[in-house]
Formats: sequence, structure tokens, C-alpha cells
Amino acid sequence: MILTEKPSNIYTSSLRGNKRLSVLVLAILSFIVLSFFTFSKSPLSLRGPSCGRTIRTLSEAVALSSSTTSRTHQNGGQAKFINLNDLEATANAKHEQEHVLILTPLKNAEVYLARYFELIDRLTYPKHLITVAFLVSDTTDQTVSILKQKADEFLNRQELEHRYHEIAIYEKDFNFQLPEEKRHTFELQPLRRSFMARSRNYLLTAALREYHSWVLWLDVDVVDYSDSILEDLQSVDVDVVVPNCLLKTEDGSFWGYDKNNWQETDQSIEMQKSLDPDYVLLEGYYEFLTNRYLMVDMPTHLGKLEKVPLDGVGATFTLVKAQVHREGANFPPYVFQHQVETEGFAKMAKAMGFGVYGLPGYIIHHIKNS
Repeated sequence: MILTEKPSNIYTSSLRGNKRLSVLVLAILSFIVLSFFTFSKSPLSLRGPSCGRTIRTLSEAVALSSSTTSRTHQNGGQAKFINLNDLEATANAKHEQEHVLILTPLKNAEVYLARYFELIDRLTYPKHLITVAFLVSDTTDQTVSILKQKADEFLNRQELEHRYHEIAIYEKDFNFQLPEEKRHTFELQPLRRSFMARSRNYLLTAALREYHSWVLWLDVDVVDYSDSILEDLQSVDVDVVVPNCLLKTEDGSFWGYDKNNWQETDQSIEMQKSLDPDYVLLEGYYEFLTNRYLMVDMPTHLGKLEKVPLDGVGATFTLVKAQVHREGANFPPYVFQHQVETEGFAKMAKAMGFGVYGLPGYIIHHIKNS
């Protein structure tokens, strides 16, 4: 019989140690290769989950690798826990680092985009706390390509403090075509506003995230407002607030633009009692006078932040605490208390107990559309 000597414990331990070392080295090499390819990738698609953000740090690369790996495990993963009780919208939002979501629905807007982005970029609110999202509908011009170009610029600046948190571009066609010269025709307003409401609701549900404290509805053709307007409006500390939007004129004369900001009066309330429930009321049209008190007709000398309660609002520049939308106040495409879209939103918010206010002395300007 041939006897074979059993290997010593020292030899066995050495083999095991070498195996561990080999596995460790392979793991490190795999991570380095993964990081190399991750950092060398071109910016992600603007339509993807990251909305065009480039991976810029090692921690981001590790996070991407970890999230990708976790998705591949059929039996793995952890629950996502978010305490919405901690989410607030305060009068001191800038100091509290509260996120703002700017929402703008668009259609054939290429001529307005340069000024739009110029004004947004002048805002003194921290860029890393700002998300901008667009919904482009039924567009035939270069709106989408311009948006992609500007998004790439704003998201990949060298200075971190000048980079925006996120920019998202959504596209949803409603196959609604209306000649520009008929855009403000009285008879077509209920139908046009109904499609606008659908557009806003699509954009809101697509873009609102759990970390957003504020939602700003901003028209693409607003051409003048203060750099500190976000902080100013936030300091009023109400659920919904709008500045007074006037028409931009060459001589600086006072011409009201956004007539959807208004208060009900005794006469307007009495008049509505005899209306068909499906009748949509519109402001600024001689065809049907509502007898409401428009904010563009209110005194403007009492101070920029002097607020008045409103019953209807437009959306040229409307700041909303995100909680208002989260609890269900959106833009009705149907008739709600004789209103649709933005004015219907104000009526809905008030019916839910939220406060809606305007600032007659805080002036912004809208371009004169063709």
C-alpha cells in the first residue's frame, strides 16, 4: 500500500488565501473597466430617465452600477421609502433648499425660447434646486431640437453651481390644430382651453417628483420679470400666488394682459345662478361680460408683495405649493363651476380649502402675440 501524506494546514491556508486574492483582484479590475466605460459614454438621452445628465462623479458611477445590478436580480431589491411628511414649502425656500419645478407647455415656440431661457438663467434661485420640464404638442417647427440643445448646455456646465438639477422634454400630440389668428377667438376658447388643460395635466403627472416643494407654471412668451421673483413669491407663503401680468409695450404704457386673474363680485355670482351648468365663462371678451373684478384693474401702488384673494388665475406665472397638486387640484378639461383649465384649477383649489392670491403691484410683462 502506498501512503500519501496529507497536505499541511499551512499549504491549504495558502491556497485559500491565493484564491481570495485572485477574486479580489478580478473584482477591482472589473470595477475599473466598468468605470472607464461609464465615464467615457456620451450624455444620456434627453428622453431617458436621467433627462440628459452626464455621469460626472465616481459615486454616480457606483450608484449606476449598483442600481443596474439590483435590477438584474430576480429575487433582489429593496423597498423605496420616502417620508412625505417631511416635505414642506416654506416662505424661506431658498435657505431651506426646497426644490422648484418649472413647467411650460409648448407648441411651435422656437421664436420665444431664447428669451425664455435667458430669463430663467437670470433667476437668483439656486440652479441645482431647479428642474425645468416641457410638454411639446402638435409642433411643426424646431422647438424640440432647440430644447435639446439648451438642455445639454444647462446640464453640462463646468461650474457646478450653474448646472440645473434636471431638464425634461416630453412630447404628446393631441392633433388639435388652430390657426394663430383664431387663437383668441371667443367661440373657440372653451375647446382650446380644454386641450390646454389636458396638456398641463400630462406635463404635471410626468414631471412632478417626490422632492419637489414648489411648482411654477410659466408661459414661454413672458418676456420680463424680476430675477428674484421666485424668492419674492415664495415669501408671501400662500398655496397659490400670481403676479400681475401686463402687455409689453414700446412706450411702457399700462395694458393688462392676463385677465384670468380675478375676483368674483356680487353681480357675477348672481349672474351665474341663471346659467346653464355647462356654460364656460371667459374674461376679457365683449361678447359676454362677467362683471368680475380683474386684477389688472386693481391698484398697483400698495406694494409689490401686497396680496389680494382671487377666485380665478391664469398661468402666465403661477407659483403653486406642490402639495396643492398632489392632493388633487389639477386643470379640469371639463366645466367646473363654469370654468376650465387654469381658472377651473383656481376654483378647484379653493373648493379644497387652499388659498389663492394675487399681487397687483408685482408687475411682469407678456409679449404681444401676433
